[in-house]
Amino acid sequence: MSGLDSVEAVEALGLRLLASREHSRLELACKLAARGCERDAVDLALDRLARSGALDESRFVAAYVEERARKGFGPLRIHAELEARGLSDALIETHLSDHADWEDGLAQLHDRRFGHAPPEDRAEYVRRGRFLEQRGFPMEMIRRRLHRTD
Repeated sequence: MSGLDSVEAVEALGLRLLASREHSRLELACKLAARGCERDAVDLALDRLARSGALDESRFVAAYVEERARKGFGPLRIHAELEARGLSDALIETHLSDHADWEDGLAQLHDRRFGHAPPEDRAEYVRRGRFLEQRGFPMEMIRRRLHRTD
């Protein structure tokens, strides 16, 4: 049995990876497999890490939502990114709904990028809408922001 086959060695490697940042179970499994760890050892090590609390997907989702929202991404994009990391819709939705006001985040992003003035013409409206949609904000929220009168 090589060092990478030992559950203890895989668990230690997983713990080192978790020390740098939170990971989802899928992300951590992929990283460990890429380092040559055997699948059975990875599964057992991940179970141990989860039982000990070192691997906590709820904590990962909470941190991820806060970080991405702070960087100006909306709930639709964050949901898709978390789903791609193997997390359940229920867990994602719980943390997205717990997050502070998405409207404020959209307003801050819009004003930082485009200033406080509403779009001057249809082309500018479309350009702003496309940008905000790519950042992951719902269309209804975008419409409300672009139609406001300050």
